[in-house]
Amino acid sequence: MTASNPPRDESRIHLDSTAHLMNSISSQLAGRLRLVSPIGRRPAPPALVLVAHGSRDPRALDTVRALMDRVRELRPALPLHLGHIELNEPLLPDTLAALGCAPAVLVPLLLGRGYHVKQDIPEMAAAAPARTRVAAPLGPHPLLVDALHTRLTEAGWPTTMDATTRRSTAVVLAAAGSRDPDSATDTRRTARLLADRLGVPVIPAYASAATPTVETALHALAARGRHRVAIASYFTAPGRFATQCAEQAPWLASAPLGAQEAMARLILHRYDQAQAGAETELASA
Repeated sequence: MTASNPPRDESRIHLDSTAHLMNSISSQLAGRLRLVSPIGRRPAPPALVLVAHGSRDPRALDTVRALMDRVRELRPALPLHLGHIELNEPLLPDTLAALGCAPAVLVPLLLGRGYHVKQDIPEMAAAAPARTRVAAPLGPHPLLVDALHTRLTEAGWPTTMDATTRRSTAVVLAAAGSRDPDSATDTRRTARLLADRLGVPVIPAYASAATPTVETALHALAARGRHRVAIASYFTAPGRFATQCAEQAPWLASAPLGAQEAMARLILHRYDQAQAGAETELASA
């Protein structure tokens, strides 16, 4: 006795179900494959957004752009953008809005902790649609000391110094100043690192919002027999404060840090640090 063939309707239902299942599997596989980068290609890295303070002095913006060119030379494939806290365009919120939901690491072009680093930049980042991470400020760091030393040497700081000359020599590290005590802590740390490099006392002083002033620091050093005093400009770019501090130098004054390779390397170092922190958090989640 032979088995009867299934009705045609049941066969069609069976075939339709199989086709639906295969289509569903294919769709799921296609969706997963879209999440995988093509062989030999890595996902684009998060953009680096350099956050500058902003200045009415046009030389400041020129310096920041030149520094960005240095960063591009060191890492050409990295998406690089600029945003200002105030006074210059593009403003940081506009830069972040243009990025949409793309990931970005914000690197403050600031030399220590303070209100802008702790409040302004994180608040602007939180209000943006972009997925952002805020890196540490540039200072303190040995690369900043390299940049300061280079600028002092360019201004005439001697490569060698005898003991007698050293006893009458000192440096005032002239910074912008902040009411935040962490900012002063960071500046003092940089001053100690620079003193270790130069072998003479380095006294931090400020153009505003903190003490001592540059004038006070110069008087204090003179009272200790230190009359051969250089002003080390602890500013990222030219501006009113940097000019005012340099004008008080009894001996020589260095230029602001500017678009040095050491500065570009430090920016990328802060970017990489922030990236490593993000990857660590994802791995441990």
